[in-house]
Amino acid sequence: MSNLVGDWNYPTTVRLGRGRLQELPDTLREFRIARPLVVTDAGLARLSITQNLQELLAAANVPFSLFSEVRPNPVASGIEAGSRAFRAGRHDGVVAFGGGSALDSGKVIAFMAGQRLPVWEFEDIGDRWKRADASAIAPVVAIPTTAGTGSEVGRAGVITDEATHTKKVIFHPGMMPKVAILDPELSAGMPPKVTAGTGMDALAHCLEAYCSPSYHPMAEGIAVEGMRLCFAYLPRVVADGADLEGRAEMLAAAAMGATAFQKGLGAIHALSHPVGALYDTHHGMTNAVFMPYVLVMNRPAIEEKISRLAAYLGLGASFDAFLEAVLKLRQRLKVPHTLAGLGISGERREKIAEMALVDPTAGGNPLELTRVRALEIFDRALAGRV
Repeated sequence: MSNLVGDWNYPTTVRLGRGRLQELPDTLREFRIARPLVVTDAGLARLSITQNLQELLAAANVPFSLFSEVRPNPVASGIEAGSRAFRAGRHDGVVAFGGGSALDSGKVIAFMAGQRLPVWEFEDIGDRWKRADASAIAPVVAIPTTAGTGSEVGRAGVITDEATHTKKVIFHPGMMPKVAILDPELSAGMPPKVTAGTGMDALAHCLEAYCSPSYHPMAEGIAVEGMRLCFAYLPRVVADGADLEGRAEMLAAAAMGATAFQKGLGAIHALSHPVGALYDTHHGMTNAVFMPYVLVMNRPAIEEKISRLAAYLGLGASFDAFLEAVLKLRQRLKVPHTLAGLGISGERREKIAEMALVDPTAGGNPLELTRVRALEIFDRALAGRV
C-alpha cells in the first residue's frame, strides 16, 4: 500500500444568502473590529453597492475610511499606499469589498500594515511566511462582488512586482479572512463580460485542482461539484444578471474552487499569470483562453480522470466529451478562442514561457511544464489549434 501523505486545510466561516450584507456591522463587532478600513477598487467605489455599504456602516455608528487605489492586477505600490492609509487612520481591521483584486489587496494590506520587512520577503517560497509577526496581522472580513477567484476563503494574495512584471503570491495562514459574506445581490449588477471572465476563473480553479496529481481526495470532490455548478449556472447568470439563484450558486462555486486549489493548480495559471503581468489582461478570461490547449497537452496524464468527470457531469464518459463541452461553453460566453483575441501577439512568447516555468503554480501540472510544452501551448493558443 502506498504511503499517502497530505496537509489539508479548510476555509473560514462562510455566510451565503441574499441580503446578508446587512450582517456586516454585527460581524465586525463579533471580531472586535471597531474602526475598519474598507478596501475596494476605484470603479466599484463609484457604484451604489459601495455607497450602500458605507451607509450601512454609518447607520451602525461604525467609523471607517475608504481606500480605493486598487488596480485590476494589484501592484506593490498599491499595497504600500493601503498600508499607510491603514496606519494613518489607526484602523484595527479590513473590510475587503470587491472582486479578486480588492480581496487580495485587502488581505495583503491587513497583513503588511504591521510588518517591518518589505512585502517580497513574504513571497510564497518555502517557509518565508514564518518571517512575519503573526500577532500584527489585522483581521479581515471579505465580501466578494464577483464569483471567480474565491479569494474570500484564501490565505494568500497575488501581487504584481512592477520592476520585473511578474505576479507573486504573498502567503500567511493568518491572512485567512475571519468571515466571508457571500451576498448574491452584490454581484447582480456585473456586466456579462465580467461575469463570464470571473466565472471561467472559478471553473479553471476547480479543473486544475481536480487534475493536479497531489493527494487530496476531499479537495478533489469539492472541485468536481464546483465544476458542475459552473457548467449549470454560469451561462444562466451571463444571460440574466438578475438571476439571484444562479448568482448564489456561482458564489459557492468560486469559494469551492479556491478551497480545492490548495491541492494544486497548473499550466493554465502558470501561463496566464505572466500574460496578465505583461499585458494586463483579465485573469479569468486569460485562463479561459488557455483552458482547452492545456487540457489537450495534459491528456496523456488525465484522460481517465477527465472521462470520470465527464460522466459525473452527464456529458458522456470520455475526454473528448468534456473538451467539447469546454469549447461550447467558451463559445456561448463569447470567450476569445485565441490569445490574439485578447490583443496578444507572439512577440514575447519566449519570455512568457520562461516566466511560466518558474510560476509557483507550474509544479501542480499533471505533466512537467517544460519550456517546449509551454511554448507549444502558447503557440496553439495564439493560432487557435486545439
